[in-house]
Amino acid sequence: MTEMVYGAAPDRGGEPILPKWWRTLDKWSMSCVLILFVIGLLLGLAASPPLASRNGFDPFHYVERQAFFGGMAIVAMLLTSMMSPTLVRRLAVLGFVVSFVALALLPFLGTDFGKGAVRWYSLGFASLQPSEFLKPGFVVVAAWMFAASQEINGPPGRLWSFALCMAIVGMLVMQPDFGQACLVLFGWGVMYFVAGAPMLLLVCMAAIVVLGGMFAYSNSEHFARRIDGFLSPEVDPTTQLGYATNAIMEGGLFGVGVGEGQVKWSLPDAHTDFIIAVAAEEYGLILVIMIIALYAMIVVRSLLRLMRERDPFIRLAGTGLACMFGVQAMINMGVAVRLLPAKGMTLPFVSYGGSSLIAGGIAMGMLLAFTRTRPQGGLGEILRGRG
Repeated sequence: MTEMVYGAAPDRGGEPILPKWWRTLDKWSMSCVLILFVIGLLLGLAASPPLASRNGFDPFHYVERQAFFGGMAIVAMLLTSMMSPTLVRRLAVLGFVVSFVALALLPFLGTDFGKGAVRWYSLGFASLQPSEFLKPGFVVVAAWMFAASQEINGPPGRLWSFALCMAIVGMLVMQPDFGQACLVLFGWGVMYFVAGAPMLLLVCMAAIVVLGGMFAYSNSEHFARRIDGFLSPEVDPTTQLGYATNAIMEGGLFGVGVGEGQVKWSLPDAHTDFIIAVAAEEYGLILVIMIIALYAMIVVRSLLRLMRERDPFIRLAGTGLACMFGVQAMINMGVAVRLLPAKGMTLPFVSYGGSSLIAGGIAMGMLLAFTRTRPQGGLGEILRGRG
C-alpha cells in the first residue's frame, strides 16, 4: 500500500548496482537529456562552421569539441546518478569548496578573453568557468544546511546558507556576471521557500533584489548598457539581439531549411548564447516547441518525484537543482526573444561550452540520483514518527 501511495521501490537486498540503478532511475528524464544533447550537436553542425572559419579552424572544430566535452558530461551524469544521496552530498561539498576558492581567485588569475568580464581560467587547450561547477555544489550544500536546521537543536543552517549565498553573489557581481548571480540567488530562494520561509521575508528579499538592480544600473556601465538595450522600443538590427530577433521571425513555423539560415554568419555567439535563434531560423517553431517540452518534462517529472520524498535534504536539493536547470533554460531562450535583458547564459546541453556541458552533466546526475525511487519506510513507522 505504501508503495502505491509514495511510489517507493522495494529494497532488494544484495541486488547488483547496475540493475538496481536502472530499475530505480527516472528513465524519461535521462532520455530527455540525451535528446537535448543530440539536438545540440545537430545545431552545432549548423551554427559553428562560420565561426570556425573566421578563427582559422576546421569547419567542424567546435562540433568535435562539443562532442568530446558532451561525452564527458554524459559519463559524469551516469556515474553521479548511480551514487547514493550521502555520497553525492560528500562529493558536492568537496566540489563546492574547490569551486568557491577558484571563484575567489578569478580576479587575480582569471581572464576575460576580451569579453569584458573575468569569468574564466585559461588552460591553454581549453577554458574553465568556476561558476558553472559552483552552482550544483552550492545547491547541495545549502540544502544540507536547511535540512540540518530543521533538526532539534540543529545549527542555524538558514543563516549560514544565506551568508554563503551572499558571498557567492558578491563575487559574481564583481566579475561582472549578473546572470549567474541571479540564478544562484533564485536557487537559494526556491529552497528557502520549500523549507518553509515566511512570505513576508520572501517579499523583502525581492525588494532587496530590485534595489540591488537599481544600484547596479547606476554604478555599472556594462549592466546599464544591457538594460537600456532591453528597454529600448526599437531593436538595433546590427546587435546580437537584433540578428536573433530577425532570425526567429524569418524561421516561421517550419524554418527556412537545414543549412539555409543566415544568422550564424552574423552572430559571434550563435553556437552558445543564441543557439535557439539558429534552431528557430533553420527548423522553425516546431523544433523550438520540442526543446521547450523536453526541458519542461525534466523539471516537472523531477518535481513530481521529489514530492513523494520524505527526506528533507533530498527534497530540497533536488528541488533546487531542478528549478535552477529549468530557469537557466528559460533565461537563455527569453533573452533570444527579447523577453529578458542579455545575460550571457548557455542553454543546458544544447549550447557549446565545455564547462557548461560537464557541470550540467554533474548537476543532472545529482538530480537523477535524488529522484531515484527508494524505500520510504512503512506506514506504521510514519505514524509512530508523527506521534
